Amino acid sequence: MDQPVWITGAGGLIGSHLIRAAATLSPGRTVRALSRADLDLTDRPAVDRAFREAPPAGIIHCAAMSKSVACQRDPVLAWAANVDVTAHLAGLAVEIPFFLLSTDMVFDGRVGNYDESAPLNPLSVYGVTKQEAERVVLRNPCHTVVRTSLTGGRSPTGDRGFNEEMRRAWAAGRTLDLFVDEFRCPLPAVVTARAIWQLYLRNQPGLYHLAGSQRLSRWEIGQLVAARCPELTPRMAPGSLRNYSGAPRSPDTSLNCAKIQRLLDFPLPGLADWLGTHPGEYF
Repeated sequence: MDQPVWITGAGGLIGSHLIRAAATLSPGRTVRALSRADLDLTDRPAVDRAFREAPPAGIIHCAAMSKSVACQRDPVLAWAANVDVTAHLAGLAVEIPFFLLSTDMVFDGRVGNYDESAPLNPLSVYGVTKQEAERVVLRNPCHTVVRTSLTGGRSPTGDRGFNEEMRRAWAAGRTLDLFVDEFRCPLPAVVTARAIWQLYLRNQPGLYHLAGSQRLSRWEIGQLVAARCPELTPRMAPGSLRNYSGAPRSPDTSLNCAKIQRLLDFPLPGLADWLGTHPGEYF
């Protein structure tokens, strides 16, 4: 029997799209979808047993405690989920490809257009845990870290994509306060999955940035999503980080993706262009 590629976080946005895309983008390759219900990644003996009984050909590790507010509230749990679990899996996968999905939140956002050589300075607990997870993974020259930005699309639970969060808020009658001076490079999950599979098959491990080619403010992103769901009567107001008093936020974590772009057979799209060419796709 062929050894499968493990995909953790199968119930999440990127993980679920990687699984759906596998048959088309990686034909002949089997995948093992691992959600929390399938395997508790914090249960080390159970993970060891699963690895021993059916060794994978590689691991794409999407599972994480990724809600920044939750990480800020419980940094011990965030460290266990994002660092300890990653270190354990990477240790098991010492001789096979291992991909860690990381984040643009490892940067402080003071500059923007970050490439892979830019210095890290995370402002949040989530960013700190991902920085440490990256360090652990990249100790192995056969392993890969892919930093992503905001990812959108349809998730199995209906609440993982940034667009889904906005739609749920509008459906509940809430008005969203969206910053005009906080910038990201959003990318649909279907494109993210395509790029990750191509990178996996290229077998060129290392550190890569993977995001949309368009730098957008939260306010601009909201306008694009709102245009897709007029039936919800979207309500939003422009806000500013100058008036924000919550946990630290990075103002501009836009990513330079030239390195990964050279390995892909398609151009990474900006969100506005992608929405314009995929009018019937959920977003």
